[in-house]
Amino acid sequence: MKFAYKFSNLLGAFYRHGNLCFSKDGNSVISPVGNRISVFDLKNNRSETLPASTTKNISCLGISPDGSLAILIDEDGAAILVSLVTRAVLHHHHFHSPVHSVSFSPDGRKFVITKENVALMYHAPGRNREFNAFALDKSYYGPFDETTCIDWTDDSKCFAVGSKDMTTWIFGAERWANLIYYSLGGHKDIIVGCFFENDSLDMYTVSQEGTLCVWESDTALEGLRKGPKYSERKKMEEKKKREEGESNEDDDVEDIVGEDGETRGDVIKGSADTPKQVEGIKNVRYSQRSNESYVFKQQGHFNNMNSLAYSPDGQYLVTGGDDGKVSLLPLGFLWNTNSGLCFVTFTEHSSGVTNVAFTSSGFVVVSASLDGTVRAFDLHRYRNFRTMTSPRPAQFSSLAVDSSGELVCAGSQDSFEIFLWSMQTGRLLEVLSGHEGPVSNLCFSPVQSVLASVSWDKTVRLWDMLDSWQTKETLRLTSDGLAVTYRPDGQELAVASLDGEITFWTPQTGGQTGSIAGRHDLQMGRKETEKITAKQSFTSLCYSADGESILAGGQSKFVCIYNIKEHVLMKKFEISCNLSLDAMEEFLDRRKMTEFGSLSLVDEGTGDGDGVELSLPGVKRGDMSSRRFIPEIRVSSLCFSPTGRSWAAASTEGLLIYSLDASLVFDPYDLDMDVTPASIRKQMKTKEWASAILLSFRLNEMPLIREVLEAVPYDQITVVCSSLPDVYVDKLLNFVASTLEKSNHLQFYLSWAQCLLTLHGQKLKNRSGAVLPTVQQLLKSIQRHSDDLSKLCDWNIYNIRYAAALSKQRGMKRTAAESLSDEDEEEEESGVR
Repeated sequence: MKFAYKFSNLLGAFYRHGNLCFSKDGNSVISPVGNRISVFDLKNNRSETLPASTTKNISCLGISPDGSLAILIDEDGAAILVSLVTRAVLHHHHFHSPVHSVSFSPDGRKFVITKENVALMYHAPGRNREFNAFALDKSYYGPFDETTCIDWTDDSKCFAVGSKDMTTWIFGAERWANLIYYSLGGHKDIIVGCFFENDSLDMYTVSQEGTLCVWESDTALEGLRKGPKYSERKKMEEKKKREEGESNEDDDVEDIVGEDGETRGDVIKGSADTPKQVEGIKNVRYSQRSNESYVFKQQGHFNNMNSLAYSPDGQYLVTGGDDGKVSLLPLGFLWNTNSGLCFVTFTEHSSGVTNVAFTSSGFVVVSASLDGTVRAFDLHRYRNFRTMTSPRPAQFSSLAVDSSGELVCAGSQDSFEIFLWSMQTGRLLEVLSGHEGPVSNLCFSPVQSVLASVSWDKTVRLWDMLDSWQTKETLRLTSDGLAVTYRPDGQELAVASLDGEITFWTPQTGGQTGSIAGRHDLQMGRKETEKITAKQSFTSLCYSADGESILAGGQSKFVCIYNIKEHVLMKKFEISCNLSLDAMEEFLDRRKMTEFGSLSLVDEGTGDGDGVELSLPGVKRGDMSSRRFIPEIRVSSLCFSPTGRSWAAASTEGLLIYSLDASLVFDPYDLDMDVTPASIRKQMKTKEWASAILLSFRLNEMPLIREVLEAVPYDQITVVCSSLPDVYVDKLLNFVASTLEKSNHLQFYLSWAQCLLTLHGQKLKNRSGAVLPTVQQLLKSIQRHSDDLSKLCDWNIYNIRYAAALSKQRGMKRTAAESLSDEDEEEEESGVR
């Protein structure tokens, strides 16, 4: 199995703060989500999160006019320049203080950032070949308080800056003789937005209280006159001073001199008492809220996702969590893995959702909650059709559904019991007792009717569902059990315990086959209020589709993949580098340490001198009523896709998707000197199709393989498939399954898949364990195309029926009209007679 998984998408992350930007064509919205940015395609109804990230939450972002570059600035003023074409980070820069806003000029030659009470104008990167991508051009002073917003004129000649001192300043981006700066007053609250009219210096300003001021200029943009350059102006002023004997200094323009004595740019100093251009208030209005019409709406879990599950075909993801408020509003979200959007939300639970699961059919979602109910939702009608409860109130912390979809069980964290229901009737079948501690996790065997339950009482119990629901086997652990899962073939059981170990057992004999000590691989982070590093452990386990690897995560920023046979760590993924979250750093931050202890233990807002009270034992999410609440990084649930090409993690930041991208990996197979693109195309010219396919797979370049396959005549597909060796059958089937998902040649690739499965079906069945992920991916692709085509066909059928009914109705009206006209003619003839 390959481990080249890379960050693919982030789902369920909600907007915190920062500005939104539209793409150049206006079809996409670019929004900050934590320390990353998401692109929401309004036209194609898709979302995508870029892999580039800042060290802390993004406070503002700017997009170049051509849509190729983005500047992301975090809360501390650290900025990165990102290419929106290649998704790569091009440059790092630090502004050394928080930045309030950033904006590119419409011509793309400059950009302005505002911090404190100054506006800094830089040369836009990419225009000139310079070592420093951010070259400072000018600094503009004028506001007495922090700046808040920026807007440019359409020709990039001027820009406006709003401030918390209730004024708006207009600055010239170039040397204009009749405009250097101008201050606009009149508001009674903080300026939150300023906007120029198209091709005009007229503008609108909006304050926080809702006041809209309209400003009209007595000068058009064409009326701005070029002023002398700074060097020429300085010489003229010095000459004038010498002639007049004056010693007054110019307060409008100064130099920025670096440490080496080199002039880095200019400083424009403004004063509200000396206006350079006459403007005035023509109208003042108060904005009112109008009726809303949603074009696009997305929402996610407010705080933590507790669990997730893939549908059997890998097309959908379901998540469960809570919003962390006083009045909890737990939400169950259903996500489309292709579009990255949520299309169904279930809100029937009245408390936190602790676990979710799909049935084997993929049309029913089951969820367990702390409100004492287990609910089943129908994905055809999107309704809660079954609600299962216990005889006495219980808080359900775990959930499992058997392979047939007929049995549903949930574990209680207060009564230590397991409740078993029938999905068909909703009746409670049995209450399984035996555990002496809270039941932390449940899992059904995929091949037998056996339930595995793990508890804090340091045991794993195997329950036989066919033999009066009795305990079949009891496995003893060295510490409290936290997670349990079966291998896809049901021949192995993995258990995670509190001491950081993962143990493997044989369910049939109850013998332990191996263990992995993973405590050191987690690299536990230290919370700001902790004096010692807490001992963390894995809380979620998931087998890969082929059963050769296991995915493990817990209260850490790392997710580990282990090889089960060798019991070694294969790869470790850092799911987040966002320092705005707690427990991110392994060691204490010396910058926050004083002689009295950590600054995080001092609550500056209370003023009672008692400091911050430590959280109670067992508190997972922290004290959300505190003045300064920082979410803690943790992975609450993990799940491999049935196709094996991606896996998902429910974390503090949201739902993270990691997937394989084979197009970026060069991985040849059995390569020698004769395997070249020229030799492959030579085989294609001689119509040696089977030989060309074998050589293309040995070179293993995806565009070349696609070129060879699509060149094969349709009537030769069966002949080529029958002559392929077994090892290339697997490779070709895998390629067809991955290509079919995005290709428009639907019938062509379906013919390849049909011939491969028909001619080599028995051999593929013998090695079903290795081929299972490929077959599941093929089913996922076929199902997606089937859904799209069925919708199109239904739409066409309804349109045809409507057109037929309309024509029939018009024909009846025409017949009735003709009959009436005939009757009138007969009456007229009878009257004449």
